Parts: sequence; C-alpha cells; structure tokens
Amino acid sequence: MVKQKTFSDNVLEFNNWLATISLKLFDNYSISNPFNGQNKEQIKAITNRFYKKYYNDNNKRYLILGSSPARKGTAMTGIPFEDANHLYKETGIMIDNFYINKSSSNFLYDVMEQYGGCEKFYKDFFMSFICPVGIINKSSKGNEINSNYYENKKLEKALYNFIIESLKKQISLGIDTSICFCIGSGENYNFITRINKEYKFFDKIIALEHPRFIMQYNSKDKNKYLNKYIDALKNRN
Repeated sequence: MVKQKTFSDNVLEFNNWLATISLKLFDNYSISNPFNGQNKEQIKAITNRFYKKYYNDNNKRYLILGSSPARKGTAMTGIPFEDANHLYKETGIMIDNFYINKSSSNFLYDVMEQYGGCEKFYKDFFMSFICPVGIINKSSKGNEINSNYYENKKLEKALYNFIIESLKKQISLGIDTSICFCIGSGENYNFITRINKEYKFFDKIIALEHPRFIMQYNSKDKNKYLNKYIDALKNRN
C-alpha cells in the first residue's frame, strides 16, 4: 500500500522544486534563493525539522501570503516569517548571520498566541509568499536592497510566469482555496486580486496590514490590528 503524502512531504517537495529555480533578471536585480544557496544544507535541515513537526498530517490549510522573502530574513532560512530565536527553539539549529525585523515577527507571534498557540495556528494555516524567492537590487554603491516583485512593471513581468506557476504548486500542497489571506493591503493585495480574477485561485481574498507597517508606523494601534487579524483568521468571513 502506497503511503499517502503528508502536507509536510508536499511542502518539502515544493522547496526541492524551488531549489531548481535559477531566474536571471536584469540591470542590478538578482534572486536570493535559500534552497540552492551556500547554506542550502542547513536550510534543508531547518525546513525538514520544522515542517515535520507542524505539518506531518493530511489536513487542509488556508494560505497566508506575503510578497517575497527578505534577503536577511526568510530568504536565509526557508521558513516564512520566522526569526532566528524562534527557529532555534523549534529546530535546535542556530542560524548564523541571520536577521529579521523583530517587531514584525513578534507581532505575528502575538497573533499565533492569541489564536491558540503555534500548533493550532500551523494546523490551520500555511504561510508563504506570492513570489517565494527573495529579490535583491544592488545600488550604485554596491549595497544590496530588498525589493518586491511589484516594484516596477518590468520586474513584475519578468517574474510573472514564475509567480503563477509557484502559486499553482502551493495550492496543490493541500490548500483550502475558499479563502486566502494576503499580508499587505496595498500593492501585494492589488496584484493577487488582479491575477485571481483571471486564474480563479481563491473564492475570496482578505487583506491584512503588513506587520512592519503596523509596528513601525502604527504601533499605538497594535491591539486594533491584532484583533483584526484574529477576527479574520478565526471567523474567516
């Protein structure tokens, strides 16, 4: 009897597919792909432990989509929206030279705690990105700057086919497509709404403000946004 693949098996296969991706962009733009970079073996160990801990079942989950991984955040770990300390607790693996916006990640941990804890949260949701590899723009001074796929029309066009293919693959992991949650209520939401009209990926898309926007510019209203997240994730309407 053939063993049915678990959600974690499907995610790890998706990551293996991402490891084969080598996109050539233009000008000073390039891709930051944790699954085929110099730390790929460490990334593989982290993702194996993490997904087998929380996703080793056949439950369907709702997709929560950010825009793309930060070059010194998820693009170095392979786990969306996780910081180094939390990943160390979850996997026992210490990540060197790692940084993520702690205020942003802490907001999402508050969301998870309010929802009922990490295990309950990950049982119901899978967090990922519309563009699941990082995008870097090198400045004239040689500095590497995080970029988003929607930064300009030329970049969006260059990544469009990859984005569509990766979304199809992510939905096939075992996603409940009745609702998708979009982190970023501006350009990220506008893009996924536009392509959803054509491809009919999801029945409904709910926009949630980005944690960075909340914590950097509206921290005094943190509880309001926290309640908005919890209401949307729990009620799903």
